[in-house]
Amino acid sequence: MTLRTIRAWVHRAAGLVRARREEREFAAELEANLQLHIEDNQRRGLPPAEARRQALVALGGVDAASEQHRERRSLPMLETVVQDARFALRMLRRNPGFALLAVLTLALGIGANTAIFSIINGVLLRPLPFAEPARLMATHSEYPKGPFVFLRGHSRTMQFAANTEGTEFNLTGRDTPERLTGCSVSANWFDVLGVHAKLGRTFREGEDQPGKDNVVVLSYSLWQRRFAGDPAIVGRTILLDGAGREIIGVMPPEFRFPSPKTELWAPLHLDPRATGDYWGDSYMEILSRLRPGATLPQAASELASLRPQILAAYPWRMPDEMWIRDYLLPVQESLVVDARPRLLILLAAVGLLLLIACANVANLQLARSASREREVAVRTALGAGRWRIIRQLMTESVLLAILGGGLGLLAAVSGLGLLKASLPADTPRLASVSIDGRVLAFTALLSILTGLAFGSMPAMGAGLVDLNDSLKSGGDRSATSGGHRLSRGLVVAEVAVASVLVIAAGLLVKSLWLLSNSSQGYHPESILTARITPNQSFCADQGRCRAFYDELLSRVRALPGVSAAATADGLPLSGVWQTIPSDIEGHPVRTGGHSPMLMERVISPGYLRLMEIPLLAGRAFSGADASPNSQRVVLVSKSMAERLWPGQDPIGQHVKPRWLDNWWTVVGVVADVHEDSMTRNIPQWIDGEIYAPYGAHSIQGSGPEAPPAEMTLLLRTSAGRTQIAREIERTVAGLNRDVPVSNVATMQGWMADAAAGPRSTASLFSIFAALALALGAVGIYGVISYSVARRTREIGIRLALGADRRRVLGLIVGQSARLALFGVAIGWAAALALARAMSSLLYGVGAADPVTYAGVAVLLVLVALAASYIPARRATRVDPLVALRYE
Repeated sequence: MTLRTIRAWVHRAAGLVRARREEREFAAELEANLQLHIEDNQRRGLPPAEARRQALVALGGVDAASEQHRERRSLPMLETVVQDARFALRMLRRNPGFALLAVLTLALGIGANTAIFSIINGVLLRPLPFAEPARLMATHSEYPKGPFVFLRGHSRTMQFAANTEGTEFNLTGRDTPERLTGCSVSANWFDVLGVHAKLGRTFREGEDQPGKDNVVVLSYSLWQRRFAGDPAIVGRTILLDGAGREIIGVMPPEFRFPSPKTELWAPLHLDPRATGDYWGDSYMEILSRLRPGATLPQAASELASLRPQILAAYPWRMPDEMWIRDYLLPVQESLVVDARPRLLILLAAVGLLLLIACANVANLQLARSASREREVAVRTALGAGRWRIIRQLMTESVLLAILGGGLGLLAAVSGLGLLKASLPADTPRLASVSIDGRVLAFTALLSILTGLAFGSMPAMGAGLVDLNDSLKSGGDRSATSGGHRLSRGLVVAEVAVASVLVIAAGLLVKSLWLLSNSSQGYHPESILTARITPNQSFCADQGRCRAFYDELLSRVRALPGVSAAATADGLPLSGVWQTIPSDIEGHPVRTGGHSPMLMERVISPGYLRLMEIPLLAGRAFSGADASPNSQRVVLVSKSMAERLWPGQDPIGQHVKPRWLDNWWTVVGVVADVHEDSMTRNIPQWIDGEIYAPYGAHSIQGSGPEAPPAEMTLLLRTSAGRTQIAREIERTVAGLNRDVPVSNVATMQGWMADAAAGPRSTASLFSIFAALALALGAVGIYGVISYSVARRTREIGIRLALGADRRRVLGLIVGQSARLALFGVAIGWAAALALARAMSSLLYGVGAADPVTYAGVAVLLVLVALAASYIPARRATRVDPLVALRYE
């Protein structure tokens, strides 16, 4: 604490002491003046009581004079706030039921907003932990290695770096082999990010070139878990994919970029001799740092000017429109571009929930202000001004909101872990989300604004109290027609907002149901998958690698409970496939045109039968097709056949990668499969999908190479997952102890992971909608109860005149139904706007789905009727004689 701060606090304390002394002196002076007026009145012959009354009238009231004196002093606001806060606490202690209900309602709304804002703060707002993160840019598109090297060598405004996220490595040579998730990066990647190693160093220039790339950098967690935090780890050699790599560094514990799953970083293998890998595959994420003095418009202009030069450097013709829509954006924005819409919609949802909570508490305040009307009138008679009354009531509201905010903050801290677990695991930066100073400031500001929002209308209404009427009625005429209209209006608003949330939740749940039950082109039931990853060097001998998988399939087919087995280089929805620029016989590339891009899936015979993918024409693969000396054959998807050979027989047609000489013959057509996502077969920029038999050939490189080493084993089995996983591990270890088995999961689990985003959004919206319904029901119950209480005399008269009790019940319940219908009608219009904004999150259902809207209307009316039934029943039991004596 600085000397200036100490002096300021001493000065404030002295000011408070001085103010209290002046208060006592003024009270003594005021009392002396009052006594002088009383003595003058008594000398004129007035009785003592009347003499005192007229003296008070002449002075304008002791309390009013004291109030005016305080407002003229140097610290009026601080003392007034303290006084109002003390008075508000006393009033809340006198009404614990009201205080508890209001605080819990506000805690619900503020806590939900705090929790969601903490996610948004950690994911969207918090700066990246890099040097000058605002100068880090990402490209909208991905690039192969060749174009990246061209950009890195020719750009004058940016330093380019690249990474291939999700690269996997076999760690062998220790107790048991382990499959590690890593990231292959360019040698300058860490320098461009502006981060440094905790131990050792990061990569140096040239360490992504062949013969120099046998180094690796470990994550802090891998260093601790696998190497027990050995401080002498730098310089040691480990076996990754069967090749020795020197550990040159360990990163700090907070660095896990680009993914929380990243456990190590290895250099890219930039070898232009591997033509297919260098130019045709290995599409990578590109980031860049603006050079000193360079601006974003300059960098964007240069990127556009380099595009034609990149296309000209290709060894084959590429599309003229390739990367034409590419643009630069900050890395922080690129990381969250997919997560942003979902998070902002969730924030809007909890904002609506808070509005309902505010309306509920405002209704409670209105009902309570009825019983406090006499109190306000007495305070006004004693000299309190209108704004003084309003200020005190607003202080009470803000105090309630602060208490609710504090409780909501505790709930948000406790529930943040559950909220993070409910979001998709691939949500960027989710692991770093926490309650920090910005979240605390947000909660404090939100609490104050909430208090002002729900307290303003009741406070303004209390400031308009009729003094004479309130004092004469003794406070029994508490509810003015204007206040009751306002209360009903708030309930209509609650129902409207609740209907928006429930409609949005209904659309999302229906969309998720349609998505989960949509046909993916295969049958995932009873299929278990496991990733089998021999080292690539093991598969340098094609015969050895093929024999390994043949023997593996033979052994697992003999396991108890296994009815079928096959292998593939990737699974639908996994994002693992090969993409190749191709030649298609009969479709020459026109001048200025581009080579068709095909997605290749490498499979073993039996894959189609196991996945139950229909064969529409021709034949499936046989064991002979996997022989290196066999004719090269492929299967094509139905949509590819219809697109490339409309009205023709695709059997016997030919395709091939651009860099190979020999054609591949189409021998069969299979049904379409949703490979890219649960809503589409292939990406829009892909022209078709082909299947190739494992072991016959590979698309990689410029000549004959080994087949892919990494394959996914698929089993259709009735055995339990744990039991069959142990059997697979034992079987693989019996064939090769250095081959790890990883990612053991069910096919339905893969589909569930693919639907994690829609499922989490629908689940959270459903929770918010349920809370909104509950709050809306409470609001309707409160208003109807309030209405019954103030209409007791009217109801008694009706009953005394012979009204049927069922008619009275229908009258009260009908009032509730009308409020609900008004709210639903307003909510429908607002829901249409919100549903259109979230249309990108919907599948198979329109923003104006009539079934959802009608169902929500019926649900809300039923909730309103249920909420009004108890007070309506109470109204029918009114004793007419008691009601007529009510006033």
